[in-house]
Amino acid sequence: MLRRASATQDDAELKQLAWYGQRRPLYTGGNTVELLRGGQALFPAMRDRIDLAAHSVWMAFYIVHPQGQAGMVLQALMRAARRGVAVHLVVDGVGSRDAPAALWQELVQAGVQLEIYRPLHRLWGLLDASQWRRLHMKLCTVDDEVAFIGGINLIDDRFDLNHGWTEKPRLDYAMVASGAVVTPVVHTVRAMWTRARFGRDWRDDLAQWAKDPHRLRRLSSLLQQTRLRLTPREQGVLQATSQPNNPMRAAFVLRDNLRQRRTIERAAVQAIQRARLRVDIVTPYFYPRRAIRLALRQAAARGVKVRLLLQGKVDYRIAGIAARALYAELQQHGVRIFEYQPAFLHAKVLAVDDDWATIGSSNLDPLSLVLNLEANLIVRDHGFAQTLAAALQEDFAQSREVGRPDPNSPSTWRRRAGRTAVGWLAKAYLWLAGVTGRY
Repeated sequence: MLRRASATQDDAELKQLAWYGQRRPLYTGGNTVELLRGGQALFPAMRDRIDLAAHSVWMAFYIVHPQGQAGMVLQALMRAARRGVAVHLVVDGVGSRDAPAALWQELVQAGVQLEIYRPLHRLWGLLDASQWRRLHMKLCTVDDEVAFIGGINLIDDRFDLNHGWTEKPRLDYAMVASGAVVTPVVHTVRAMWTRARFGRDWRDDLAQWAKDPHRLRRLSSLLQQTRLRLTPREQGVLQATSQPNNPMRAAFVLRDNLRQRRTIERAAVQAIQRARLRVDIVTPYFYPRRAIRLALRQAAARGVKVRLLLQGKVDYRIAGIAARALYAELQQHGVRIFEYQPAFLHAKVLAVDDDWATIGSSNLDPLSLVLNLEANLIVRDHGFAQTLAAALQEDFAQSREVGRPDPNSPSTWRRRAGRTAVGWLAKAYLWLAGVTGRY
């Protein structure tokens, strides 16, 4: 009897963790996902939900800084901790290095369980290749019921660590979700916190657990059971998700350095390859692998409306140079490129046709696609897609389209030389970070 109970418990635990064994998005239905534009929408929503927390709050952020509106969330965390809620916060040691030490002291004194992911004590610490792999996620879960996911750091929209205060808020997006998709978000944030504290997480335990050959076979069976294989009928259901009584389908996807190294990238490529009407990409840092560039070119060639919205106000010069080195290649194949004008752009959005969209922390550059720990949410729902499309249309309307270059222009050779230089620089960067092979 004891052995049967143990096996049942193991199976139930594995079914919860099976999403991590997938190398493709694992969709669940019955979710609710709401779009949040900027910190001015995210921070009050997060504060209000934390103030209602009954037992737990888990957060993982790349940048945390108490300036401006972000302070309301930090104050809510401390209020929750003081009333007995278990509050856990993990921040990246590089991204949050400029936060005042007094902030960390205040959080800890209030009872927040704070951990720093890979703190960088000295500059020569970068000689350790693992230090180049940062925690770039922006995640928050409350009572294991609600999750906030997106690209917005815990810092005021009008404050930039390198440029100070700005007149207009930077463009950014996040989402608040409830339903089955929250479970893997909870697991991930806990994993990041325990990894920072102990240097290990539940996936290490799962790996040890699976060394038993009998359990390993059962794990394999469970992963096969949960693998997403859509039948034609299920595809039809997805096409009809705008109906009020249909569940919203969503999938939480990671990029880490274990099984899900390319899950986000593959999901993006496959969505672009399936596109029939439109592909809209919004990202501040754009220097993707060849697979993504080829998918965009092929989509434009078959008549899909492909638009990129990139930075007009550049925060890191090298990032702007890298993106512009690819403009001519994509424009020559029909891809339209826009640059956002009003303020800095930090959003990470990919929207395909009328039923597929992803928002999260992942840019389309070597850091996000190869090195950093990233987290995105994919939503397949007509209603959500329409809401996002309307917001993006406003963003494109406030942007300037970049004209196509003249192939006979004398500056063509300079563009090619610049692209070659950027390519070599990217390769050198990845080599220093311990990544070999072609990007």
